[in-house]
Parts: sequence; structure tokens; C-alpha cells
Amino acid sequence: GFSEYYRPYIKASAESTQTHPMYYLIFSFILQEDTDHNYYTSKTYGPSDPMSKGLWVNIDQMDKDKVKIHGILSNTHRQAARVNLSFDFPFYGHYLREITVATGGFIYTGDVVHRMLTATQYIAPLMANFDPSLSRNSTVIYSDNGTALVVQWDHVHLQDNYSLGSFTFQATLHKTGRIVFAYKEIPVEVSQISSVNHPVKVGLSDAFVLVHKIQQIPNVRRRTIYEYHRVELTKTKITNSTAVEMMPLPTCLQFTSCSSCISSQISFNCSWCHRLNRCSTGFDRHHQDWMDSSCPDETKDKMCDIADTTYLYPFTTTVAAKTTPKGKEATAGRETPSTSHPPTSVPTEDDTKIALHLRDNQVMPADSAVDRVKGTHPLHTGLILGILLVMLIMIAGVLITVYIYHHPTSAASLFLIERRPSRWPAMKFRRGSGHPAYAEVEPVGQEKEGFIESEQC
Repeated sequence: GFSEYYRPYIKASAESTQTHPMYYLIFSFILQEDTDHNYYTSKTYGPSDPMSKGLWVNIDQMDKDKVKIHGILSNTHRQAARVNLSFDFPFYGHYLREITVATGGFIYTGDVVHRMLTATQYIAPLMANFDPSLSRNSTVIYSDNGTALVVQWDHVHLQDNYSLGSFTFQATLHKTGRIVFAYKEIPVEVSQISSVNHPVKVGLSDAFVLVHKIQQIPNVRRRTIYEYHRVELTKTKITNSTAVEMMPLPTCLQFTSCSSCISSQISFNCSWCHRLNRCSTGFDRHHQDWMDSSCPDETKDKMCDIADTTYLYPFTTTVAAKTTPKGKEATAGRETPSTSHPPTSVPTEDDTKIALHLRDNQVMPADSAVDRVKGTHPLHTGLILGILLVMLIMIAGVLITVYIYHHPTSAASLFLIERRPSRWPAMKFRRGSGHPAYAEVEPVGQEKEGFIESEQC
């Protein structure tokens, strides 16, 4: 289940609330201009705009068979429950069939269960420290009609400030990827809600997960999550009877052929990876596959002919040079190495012409190879030295292991025991927090009416 939660990995930028009074008086109640968030465009509708009322979904008038009051979420604090969708919902270009609804006013969209539920991969109409168990009138309701899912947090209160009053708002996920936040009752300015015990967010976020192998310990892997994009909506515009409509923009993932991918005219720099048959920028939920398949190296030439992506690899004393400079793939401020793959074809004549010979740590053209002294093989010598070094390291590792095994109370043994895998976190984030945990609700017996009690997982 969800056992911990935290402040965001990427710190939200400070939000300005200084607005000219006259400007606010005149323009706050009309349709706002489109805001481009790269992956989405958003429109905010004021209380007097007819669209605000039109975007609110009246669940009371919907088919009762499709409306479900989640009994456990409606009577607990910091709980989350999985909900299956009857349709494919596109989110940042990825299609989802399952989401996780949380009592804290947000929907978690990740497919990897980790300990930082509120960090990223969320759809948050109003993420805050809501506690539906404080009032019998508080409920978490959702309804799926086959083309849209509506999730409503109805008359919920803040746990650390009950006297502020109840909040009623909803999020609607449409089959087209359109997302609507609608607000019925917001008794206080969102910017004034305390974030000491719970993050306060309004917007969207997505991330990708990388799996790192730990060489020192076999069969142990560490997962790290990176938030690659976030939509932050202006909190001061969230009041009673307002609404926000977010429309998805085209992404590279929608292109299914190489030609359409590299010739796309969208706001992203799309590249085609022949090994995956996928169009991408490299920064999406498939980032792990993109890097493991060496797609960044393959996409340098921007060519659709598979022959143009053939690479040469070192053989004895020659190294083939690529026609384009080697790029670096930055991920959250760090470099990610590419994985080499064996050559897919024999060297061509043009490939041979650009081959380089290494001599005395200097690079010289192939034409100069005849000037080499006969019988000297610097690369062979270096290779032998490298093999010997590796063998020495392996022998040292075996000796250390044997020593630790026979001396379990030594300083080295105690050092490793204190850092054994069971003490490592499942996910590694640069910024953590001591906030209490969200627990995941068991999928059986969820949809019930009335007041019930349930222990957290």
C-alpha cells in the first residue's frame, strides 16, 4: 500500500498573488485567455461565466446505477482506492485504464505504487489535507458513463482547520483527454490553506520511473522517479462557482511511423527509434525503454532508413567514428549513459574511410597507420593491462567476501549490515518529508453507503 508521503520532488515555483485591484475587479469574472502548458492548454472561467455552471456535472441527476459513493474513502483520512475506467483515458499521451482516487482531493495516475503518493503523476483539482471522516455529510463520489469519469469530493473538511467550512469540487476525465476542474464551494482562498501537514496543489503532473541495478548486490534494484512536467494553475482564481478546462496538446507518442514522426510540426522535437518503433522526445513514461534501447544514439541522424542508423563498434585496434557528435541525455540534472548494441551490418566503404587508429593516446587518420612501428600494439597492451586489473579487483572482492563471512563482528561486516537492502528506501528522492502516509484501500467491498469504520492497510 501507500506507506508514506512527502513534499514534491521538484519544488513548485513561488506563485505571485499580487494583482492590481482594478484589474481583478474588471476581469476576474470573464473568460480567461488560453494558457499554454506545453502538454495542455487551460482556460479558467469565472463565477459569472455561463461555462462555469455548464462544466459542473450534477451527479444527483445522473443514472443512480452508475453513481458510486465510496464507503471507505468517505469515512477515513489519507486513504486511496483504485478505480477501473471503462475507456482509455489519454494522459500526457499515455493511455490509462486505471486510476487511484485519494481522499486528499486528487487522483493519482501512476502505475507504480511507491511511497510518495502526492509528489507527482497526479490530477489535482484541489490537493489538500481533507478528512472526510470528520463529518457524516462528507463523501467521495465517482461515476463512469463510458465516455467520462467524474470524481467529486462533496462537503469535505480540512483536518487541521475544520472551522473554515466544507469544500465541494470535482474533476472530470473525458475520453478525449480533456480534463475539467469544477468548484462549487470554496469557503476560503486556496492560497491561504496551510501546507504544513499536506501539500496544496492545483494542476497536473507526470513523471517517469528509472530502475537502477545495484552492482554490489545481485537481484536488488533501486527505482527513482523523475517529474518531467507539471501544470500549475493559479490558485487565486479558484473560488466558488469557477471552473478550469484543460485540453491536451499533440505529443510525439501519437505518431506511429518514422516519416510522420520526424516531419511533425508540433511544439516537441520528436525522434523515431527503429528498435522500439516509437516516436518520442525521450522524456515520457517509456524513458527507461528509450535509454535501454540506445534510442538517443540512433536518432541523431534523423533518418527513417534503418541502414542510416547502423553503427560500428570497436574491433581490435580500430574504432569507428559516428558522423554526428555524441549527445548527452540529461535527466533531472544528471547524465544517463547509453547502452551499446552489437553492429547490425558489416562496415561499408564510407564507414572504413572514417575509421580512426589510436596511437599513444593520440588520434591520427587511417592513412597514417603505415607509419606505425612494426610489432607495436599499444591497444593490445592496454587490453591486457585492463584484463589484469579486472582480475585483481575480482580476486580482492572474493577475499573481502570470505573475510567478512568468517568475521561477522568486524567493522567491515557491521558497516555492510547497517546498509543492507532491507534498510534502503524503495524509491529515492532528493527531498523527503515526514508527512503521514496514505494507505491503499482493499478493492473488495468498496461501494457502500452509510458510516463505516475501516482500519488502514
